[in-house]
Amino acid sequence: MDSREALIALNLVEGVGPIRIRELMNYFGDAPAVLSASESQLRQVPRIGEETASAIVHWHQTVDLAGELRHVAEFGCRIVTQLDDEYPELLRQIYDPPVVLYVKGRIEPRDNRSIAMVGSRLTTHYGTDTARKLACQLAQAGMTIVSGGARGIDTAAHQGALAGGGRTIVVLGTGINLVFPPDNAELFERAASNGAVITQFPFNRSADKQTFPIRNRIVAGMTLGTIVVECAMKSGALITAGLAVDNGRQVFAVPGRVDSPRSKGCHDLIKNGAKLCEDAEDVLSEFDSLFPTTRPAASETISPPAATLSENEGKVFAVLDHEERSMDEVIRMAGLPAASVSVALFGLEMKRLARQLPGKLFKKTG
Repeated sequence: MDSREALIALNLVEGVGPIRIRELMNYFGDAPAVLSASESQLRQVPRIGEETASAIVHWHQTVDLAGELRHVAEFGCRIVTQLDDEYPELLRQIYDPPVVLYVKGRIEPRDNRSIAMVGSRLTTHYGTDTARKLACQLAQAGMTIVSGGARGIDTAAHQGALAGGGRTIVVLGTGINLVFPPDNAELFERAASNGAVITQFPFNRSADKQTFPIRNRIVAGMTLGTIVVECAMKSGALITAGLAVDNGRQVFAVPGRVDSPRSKGCHDLIKNGAKLCEDAEDVLSEFDSLFPTTRPAASETISPPAATLSENEGKVFAVLDHEERSMDEVIRMAGLPAASVSVALFGLEMKRLARQLPGKLFKKTG
């Protein structure tokens, strides 16, 4: 067994996390030596008790390594370990980096210039619209947008990055073969084609209360900073922001209505030192050495050059007119689901081909 396979096997052993694996490898030299050690030898390592030592010694009885590798090949993903150059450099620097990452798509060196965007699942129109526009602008400036693929702000962040023609990385709190939430299946496929979908969890691992905080540390750990767009005082987004602070990364918070409970978390972050974020320039200015080129002013509309339309954008654009049409009219005339029309209209707005007016009315520009 080589070092890669041994790392994958250790990641599959229940109850043996990244910190223990690191300590074991420091003690024994490499992953194969850990798996071949006796129970008494394993128990000599600090924080490796009888239960953990027994689980490692008997790993053949609980881990189907051949089956896991077969799943990887059949699913069309790859496993990236800390031994590989593709492993995110920023993620290596945190206290407990994942031993392995299951990757669909590709992690590239330019993804070191990445920003996390997180927020509430139960968001407002203001929150989703702000997240999409910020992500679009930052993606066009060359930043990779990283989020957790959940409903609400996460979804809006991924959509905005893709609408801006940029890269996005979805970090899952499940096995890579599970789509959660189910309605984001198409979004995850697009992300894998324009970035990556990643997780540290093995195949068929379902989501639970433990997996999401574990996922959040990857989101915060592999990025230069974290933007919180909209969240209440008790929110997983605040956990991600706290992890960013623990890793010495910048935290940004988007202000909202002073009377909205869904903005209280962001306002509290600002009171406690997070940088107020009103537009993409507030983020980019923190990383001038990485983005030295001239950027559009915040008031300018940013549009991808030589914009091309997706299939749904083409259908929606075809039914728009220079006179206002309601959302219901556009949905009926385009023959598409409401969610698809909403995403397509946002994409057209970002490409300066459509404009939203008060009252949920839309028209072609120009």
